[in-house]
Amino acid sequence: MANIMAVDLNLLVVFDALFDERSVTRAAHRLSVTQPTVSGSLRRLRQTFSDQLFLRTSHGILPTPRAETLAAPIKDLLANAQALVTPKAFDPTTTETTVRVCGGDYVQHVIWAPFLKAVRSAAPKVHVSIAPRLADDVLAHAFARGEMDIAVTSREAVPKDVTTRFLLRERYACVVRRRHPLRPGRISFSQLCAFDHLLVSPSGNRLTKAIDAALIKQGHRRRSAAVVPTYHLLFDILASDDFIAFAPEGLLRKRKAGLKILKPDLVLPTVDVLASWHPRQDGDAQHRWLRELLVSVSTMQ
Repeated sequence: MANIMAVDLNLLVVFDALFDERSVTRAAHRLSVTQPTVSGSLRRLRQTFSDQLFLRTSHGILPTPRAETLAAPIKDLLANAQALVTPKAFDPTTTETTVRVCGGDYVQHVIWAPFLKAVRSAAPKVHVSIAPRLADDVLAHAFARGEMDIAVTSREAVPKDVTTRFLLRERYACVVRRRHPLRPGRISFSQLCAFDHLLVSPSGNRLTKAIDAALIKQGHRRRSAAVVPTYHLLFDILASDDFIAFAPEGLLRKRKAGLKILKPDLVLPTVDVLASWHPRQDGDAQHRWLRELLVSVSTMQ
């Protein structure tokens, strides 16, 4: 049995040209090489396949029966080899695939809805699977196993050894329900601490520490009525009583009618929101398209 390792793929390219052109001269022109180079390759082909393959005639070259049987398999092999080294074209209008993304409560409200709308408009056959925010170690394993395409998190929650891209910078606002006794606008530290507060965790941990530190510096402490897992629940509870809460401004656009915005004398931290993915997807055309779409959607928020 012949050793496949000894077969030069370039020789098969020459064979294919000779079979199609039936002329050493035309085959050399097609391959942009000299006639002696093609003749030398033909000698090696004859050794590889233990057959004359092509016989010279007054009208060019004539394939032997052995060459006739090799022609179609070699052409298929070359086509498959070319496909392996040619980047797959991505057409969003025809591609059928599933995109897997994840993000926390804030991301689900602010980014995923417009992102899904944009995907459906440009790529109607693409299915989007949206998961809640994953723990850092779980997300890292999901990336490694190819089970997650893109995660959108705060900068602090990005796992190690991934590629990231900045999406937006979010600010926080102090809010109460519309019927709250405090008036919109500036309030004192005493007013801020006179009412029970609602907190969101885990995404609010950094914000919570910053607010509490600023209040303690001024000699004040606030009371926490409840710690809730999502902003959706926070807004539901906020509407039920005279609580005070801090929430990202991006979540307030559709809720302003039911809220009043207060302005305590606090410097609140901003949050950088980033997209992250496994580095192996950096050059993938489909993934690159998704990232650009995500960036486009985020800049409009």
